[in-house]
Amino acid sequence: MNSIHPSAIIEDGAQIGQDCSIGPFCYVGAQVRLDDRVVLKSHVVVTGDTSIGEDTVVFNFSVIGEIPQDLKFGGENTRLEIGKRNRIREHVTVNTGTDGGGGVTRIGDDCLLMAGVHVAHDVQIGNRVIMVNHAGAAGHCIIEDDVIVGGISGLHQFVRVGRGAIIGALTMVANDVIPYGLVQAPRGELDGLNLVGLKRRGVTRADISALRAAFRELSEGEGTFMDRAKRLGEDAESEYVRQIVDFVTGESDRSFLTPRK
Repeated sequence: MNSIHPSAIIEDGAQIGQDCSIGPFCYVGAQVRLDDRVVLKSHVVVTGDTSIGEDTVVFNFSVIGEIPQDLKFGGENTRLEIGKRNRIREHVTVNTGTDGGGGVTRIGDDCLLMAGVHVAHDVQIGNRVIMVNHAGAAGHCIIEDDVIVGGISGLHQFVRVGRGAIIGALTMVANDVIPYGLVQAPRGELDGLNLVGLKRRGVTRADISALRAAFRELSEGEGTFMDRAKRLGEDAESEYVRQIVDFVTGESDRSFLTPRK
């Protein structure tokens, strides 16, 4: 049985799963699909071609699935896909995609978007990502699994953040962040590894030692940053180091934050 408050507006065509709860003064558009046990607290707008996975909770005054804040957007039919068990707190805004960016914005499973977070068009967010209060991801950003983005921080459009990285509060990130990197300072400096996060996930001491050695090579080795990364890949035994190598040698529209010497 669904619980739908009398003041909520559910447009014809919306698909509502089982055991959903839709609170006072919510709006659910005609193209929306809510899976089982989705909760919309109150004054929540879910619109556009938007799907929300089961057990996700959207808190008060959030706007999910509105059109992109992109002057090139011409009303084309684009999508927003949100996975399972997400917590989307108060005043969060998440936009649909654009034709030029692939047409879909995606959020994975088990994420926490705290109050005031903004996720722009065509952003791709992995699983177990935390974006702290008033953080923002501009268009086309990629945020891989297990990333933490600190409060009042911003990601420049097209930036990639590798898995397991952490970005401190009040930080502007204008270049790609390697997996397991630690970024801080107002203009976003790569200042080490996310050792706390690695230890919390139970990464072995051998892998952490390998990552530390890899970070020293990236920081102090000969040649360009790309040359150092390719050398790491020649004999890397740690899967975590290989993830860094694959990330750096992969396709990107930005340069990289590089370690400070």
